[in-house]
Amino acid sequence: MLYQFHELNRNFINPLIQWAEASAKLFTNPVSPLAHAPFAQRIAAGYELMYRLGKAYEKPPFSIENVTVDGKEVQILERVSAQKPFCTLIHFKKDLSDAETARLNHPKVLIVAPLSGHHATLLRDTVRSMLENHDVYITDWIDARMVPYSEGPFHLHDYVYYVQDFIRHLGPDLHLIAVCQPTVPVLAAVALMASDNDPMLPKSMTLMGGPIDPRKSPTQVNDLATDKPFSWFENTVIYAVPPNYPGHGRKVYPGFLQHAGFVAMNPSRHAQSHWDFYLHLRQGDNDSAENHRKFYDEYNAVLDMPAEYYLETIKTVFQDHCLPKGTWEIGGKLVRPQDIKTVALFTVEGELDDISGPGQTQAAHELCSGIPKDMQQDYVAPGAGHYGIFSGRRWRETICPKVGEFIKKYS
Repeated sequence: MLYQFHELNRNFINPLIQWAEASAKLFTNPVSPLAHAPFAQRIAAGYELMYRLGKAYEKPPFSIENVTVDGKEVQILERVSAQKPFCTLIHFKKDLSDAETARLNHPKVLIVAPLSGHHATLLRDTVRSMLENHDVYITDWIDARMVPYSEGPFHLHDYVYYVQDFIRHLGPDLHLIAVCQPTVPVLAAVALMASDNDPMLPKSMTLMGGPIDPRKSPTQVNDLATDKPFSWFENTVIYAVPPNYPGHGRKVYPGFLQHAGFVAMNPSRHAQSHWDFYLHLRQGDNDSAENHRKFYDEYNAVLDMPAEYYLETIKTVFQDHCLPKGTWEIGGKLVRPQDIKTVALFTVEGELDDISGPGQTQAAHELCSGIPKDMQQDYVAPGAGHYGIFSGRRWRETICPKVGEFIKKYS
């Protein structure tokens, strides 16, 4: 009933939120007499804060319209390369002639986005930076409440199969980048392909800030998954999608619960951020206010995860540690990272990562013992938190160039 109560509450407060939005505009629009009243800016700031705290946040667009390639601006065309019930493979195609594309010869890169509550647009900065020197694709996971119940369930092994299908779809001259949660299924997908001597194996895989072995430097996220029994997750956080969505009846881990968990990790920081936003509006600091809007438009936009996928991830990855223990079976086959011999490996971690602690991703090197040492590389970004390894200044100026050089070496 929690999901239904959440929807009822949202519908109940929606008129108030719309009123707050309209009122904020009335006190800021220069053609409105109220905008020239005493304390108008302060009143408008309060209304906009109320609006943003209560509004529903939809999935934002990638909005990558052009990038600088070889010294000139090139238009980016967002195209669907492949479609599956729970995921869309998006190609960020450069608007270039065949001759120009052949001359640039940019390596083909598949960025595997997390299915962990946020939309793939959270990796917008990752995509934009990589586009300058690479041909980029990304997995855009679909909100489970929008997937009709008739499409059936989606398990953790389905995630692995999806990754394998996309690898084969894009061809052998491919480089993988997995950010956070997908480091585990991506490593499993490549390991199973290596065990089968699949000719479509990628050239390299870059694993960034993911729980390959969550036993190393456990964080608050890891503690939550291990402190409570598996039955608690089954009985407490799984709900059926209400009738007003295409996925009516599907069991999910709701995005609003995941969002509450995100906020609960740093409540004082979020509270301070919203207070600062109010002060910036009062002071007329529009640039700072706009930065706040952009961040929370992304941060507050969450999706529902299929219940079976979420529960299996909790048990397989965080409670039973099946990958590092060598006990993970998919389709009757053991996941053996040691069978990978020709795929170069690069791991990236943040020194201050509070989601996947330092050492959790590095564990991939020990598991992938079949990869020659000279084809393995590791980097720990000084002073970087979780989001800093794939977004922001550190990503753009330090980490992205390192990833680019690694990919170039094995192209």
